[in-house]
Amino acid sequence: MSILRERDFLRFFGAQAISMFGDRMVAVALAFAVLELGGSATDVGTVLAMRALPLIACLLVGGVVADRTSRRRVLVSADLVRLVSQGALAALLILGRPSVLAIGLLAGATGAAGGFAAPATTGLLPEVVAPERLPDANGLRATAFSAGELGGPLLSGLLVATAGAGWALGVDAMTFGVSAALLVGLRGASGRRAATGESFLSDLRDGWKAFRSRRWLWTFVVWASVANLLFGAWKVLGPVLAHRELGGPATWGLIVAAMGVGTIAGGILALRIRPQHPMFVVAATASLFSAPLGALAATRSAPVIAFGSLLAGLGLMFGNTLWETTLQRHVPPDSLSRVSSYDWFGSLALDPVGLAIWGPIAAVIGIGASLWTAFALLLTGVVALLAVPEIRRLPAAPAERLPEMTRT
Repeated sequence: MSILRERDFLRFFGAQAISMFGDRMVAVALAFAVLELGGSATDVGTVLAMRALPLIACLLVGGVVADRTSRRRVLVSADLVRLVSQGALAALLILGRPSVLAIGLLAGATGAAGGFAAPATTGLLPEVVAPERLPDANGLRATAFSAGELGGPLLSGLLVATAGAGWALGVDAMTFGVSAALLVGLRGASGRRAATGESFLSDLRDGWKAFRSRRWLWTFVVWASVANLLFGAWKVLGPVLAHRELGGPATWGLIVAAMGVGTIAGGILALRIRPQHPMFVVAATASLFSAPLGALAATRSAPVIAFGSLLAGLGLMFGNTLWETTLQRHVPPDSLSRVSSYDWFGSLALDPVGLAIWGPIAAVIGIGASLWTAFALLLTGVVALLAVPEIRRLPAAPAERLPEMTRT
């Protein structure tokens, strides 16, 4: 693939690959760090929510900053902040027994930096590659995510089981250092943008107008927000069941890694399939996101649960890759990071709520009933999403660029 011969893309791709690998280690390491300290399902959810809330809170500001300044510098700065915060958390866990509050606060600092990084990443890629190469670039980025989904939880589960959660988080901290070093060397990405003459709030409002004017965009983001709330049942109750009944962190690491196998398949599909109506395909494959919830509710067989995790990974990666390319093609470059920040903000808005509520809900109605409820509601949401005409009919690119597209 010729894009792999482009120096800037290789550096961007390498930075994404290494940081995504580290990110995929965190969910396993954080959850079992809390459980090893005697924490409950509610404590696990609280720590994960404390990580998610600052991320969400910084997304909109991060989108405006990325559109007004150098996206490369935003990403490098975010990587350095996460290097320090994750390194400090790793040291605390290795050297002592920190409180749940201390773990949550440092996880929150990492999340805040992620809130600046996410919209900057979406906006930076079109600066690094030509428009016609975006599908290939996003497909390869998907493979990096897939490798992280597979290898990150496996290594994290192994390190947690043998050495402790602190060592897993220490490895994650180092990945941010490597990512920053790679991004510093980008040559083609633009530096500081020309001043628009508008205030910060005006830029924020303009981003909102661009976001809300596209029904296919905001309806999908609403669905994603609800889906993340419901998937909190998997994130919170899964490690608890693994701790009690499935063999502990190593088994849970394998189950989560199966999602990585699915993302590899999804990334390969995204490289090969270029649908004429991508959002319809994105919505249809979103149904696979319910598979691990149903499997975890129905059985305590680790292979069956892992297969459900695999299906979710396939649907997630295939759909997300199509989504990123669609967003980058239908939204003007000068407002892309701001629109992306509303995408991230909306998609993750209910994530901390989901992380916080499923522990208490399970304490009242039971873990099995909680998982079945989340499963049924998620599938209902997919049906509602497919009923939106713009979701079914949006072309792969704006009308003036359709002749450039090839259909497979």
